[in-house]
This record gives sequence, C-alpha cells and structure tokens, in this order.
Amino acid sequence: MSSWLSRFFALFVWVARCPAVELQDGAYQVFPGDDLQSAVDQAAANPTVKTVRVHPGIYAPRRRSQALIYLNRRHDGIHLVGIQRPTLTAANAVIADPKSRSSPAIVNHVLYLGDGLSSNTVIQNFKLTGANHFVTTGESLRIEPDEELRKGRFYFGDGGAIKIYHRSYPVLRDLEITDNYASPCAGGISIQHEGATNGVVWIENCVFRNNRAEVTGAALDLLWGSSANLVNCLFEGNVSNTGPGEGENPFNNNGAVTVFPRSRISMERCTLTGNRNGVDDAGGVSVYSRCIFSGNTLDGGFSPQPRYELELAHGGTVHQCLIEGALRDPMNSVKPSDNVIRESSAPLNPGSANLNPNKIGFRAVP
Repeated sequence: MSSWLSRFFALFVWVARCPAVELQDGAYQVFPGDDLQSAVDQAAANPTVKTVRVHPGIYAPRRRSQALIYLNRRHDGIHLVGIQRPTLTAANAVIADPKSRSSPAIVNHVLYLGDGLSSNTVIQNFKLTGANHFVTTGESLRIEPDEELRKGRFYFGDGGAIKIYHRSYPVLRDLEITDNYASPCAGGISIQHEGATNGVVWIENCVFRNNRAEVTGAALDLLWGSSANLVNCLFEGNVSNTGPGEGENPFNNNGAVTVFPRSRISMERCTLTGNRNGVDDAGGVSVYSRCIFSGNTLDGGFSPQPRYELELAHGGTVHQCLIEGALRDPMNSVKPSDNVIRESSAPLNPGSANLNPNKIGFRAVP
C-alpha cells in the first residue's frame, strides 16, 4: 500500500472512530466515543448554546495530557451536565505504561477548571475517578493561556479529580469523587486561588470517598488564599499523609479536608465519617454549621498520630454541629452550649436514616 493511501486509510479509521458531536435540543450531546474536549470547545465558541450533555458511559483520555477535560476563561458559562452520572476517568490502561507507578492514569487531573471561570460555569452529575499521580507539564499554554500565572508543582500535581486554579469560581453539583490519588495534595479537589478570592467555589451534594494524598487534604485541599462553600456533602474513607511527600514535608497528620492559612471554608450540613481525621483548618475564619464529625479514626498514613474530628488551630465558627471524637480547639471556638460534643464513636453508616442528635435535621448523603 502506498504511503499516501496508508495515510488516507488511517485518517478514515480515525474519523470513523470519532463521530461528530451532535447539537440537538438546545445542547451539545456527547456519547461514549465522542471527543469531550471538542464538545466543550464548540460550546465555548457558540454565543448562545453553552450546555454540554454527557450521556451514560465511561469517558477516558485518549492520550497523555494534563487533563481529560480542561476549561479556561474562554469556556466561562459552560454547563457540563452528566445524564445518569457518567464516569470521567483519568485512566487508560491501553495507553499507560504498565511499569509506571502512575499506571493506569495518563492525565494529571480528570478536570482542570482554570483562571477566568465564574459561577456561571457548572459541572454537574458525574463520577470522577482514576487519578494516580500521573504528572506532565506539556501543553501548559493551551490549557492555561495566561503566561503570567506561575505554574509550580502544586499546580501540576495537586487535584487528581479536579484542579481549580486562580480566579476560578465554578459550581460543582452532584459529583461522586472516588478512588483518586495525588501528590503532594488532594486526591479529590485542589483549590489554588492564591489570594484571588473575589469569588468562591460552590460545592453541593457531592460525595468524596476513598481518595488519598501523599500529604494534605485527601478529599479537598484549600491552598493558601482560597475560598469554598460546601453544602450537604459526604466525606468517607479518605486518607492523607500516605507518604513522606516530595522534599521537605512539615505535615504529618492531616484530615480528609485541609484548609491552609489565609483560606476560608464554609461547610453546612456536611458529614465526615470513617476518614483518617476529619478537618484540619489553619485559616481561622471558617464556618461550620449543622455538620457531623464522627468516627474519623481510619488507619493509614505515613506517620502514626492520634486521630481527631476537627482541628481549629486558629479558631473559627462552629454552630449546631455534632462532634463525636477528639476535638482540637486551642482558641475555644466550639461552644458546648451550641453544639453536641461526645466521646469517640464508631464511624456512621452514611446511608442510614437522617441523623438528628439535637433536633437539628442532619442529612447524610447516601
């Protein structure tokens, strides 16, 4: 077969395997086998149609890259919506090097949500999984076009399921973030606003389960100068400090959620149970309202340390919460008159009936 005929045949096969994304019923319709990034890019270029509906199935990366899907400022306003919770994965065993420790992952992040995204950008109803500390620095300008933004190891390595960077304030709803690993931090979601807190990341009705991090915030990590609001989220089975980290590591006993200095988190009606520690918060200005911290005594971690439910190194506001287990509160922020504080207990069953320890309606996400 001649060389030109070979190239034609290869192109024909590639096109046959990559059907065009359909624009139908006021949205771009994506099915297994379609190119997700192409659909997102088409929605970015369309001044009126900003919704991408992803139909049931598994969507995996086709090549090594920083992300399965990336959104930056030109994608602001896109609604990426799953139907019947399709799976977005960082893994592709066919392409991955089986000898690599990161196998079968071939992207840094399942989703990259970059600078310039407002709360008009919505990610809803997906399962995100498969991250395993794969790291590449290629194609950085395509994914994040602002050359003035610094991109260090936290940018590339943190946030196995989702990386949120700089002036980025998306809305995340109805996500299942499970079985992801990252180093140094945040197998689940890493938020790196770097002081650009004119907005806030909104996370609602999400489940974080069995995520791991080499250092901090196995499920959720707010790096310096970041901000997030969480409502009705479940954290279960997440483990931080699984190794010594990369280089000097001042952290050895972090929780499923880590809040760095100059950062702020608001958590309302959230449940943390069965993790290796609950929340470690060094921000001093966070608010926890009607949350459950119970049985966060899971084994694991590089350095054996006593477990805790909530650690408020510099204080915070805690209102009508149930805390069953060790509380670290040197600033005496947690008022017994406004909260229920009990001795340690076994992890809860998140799928059980609604919890109501002091006539306040707690709802554990199933």
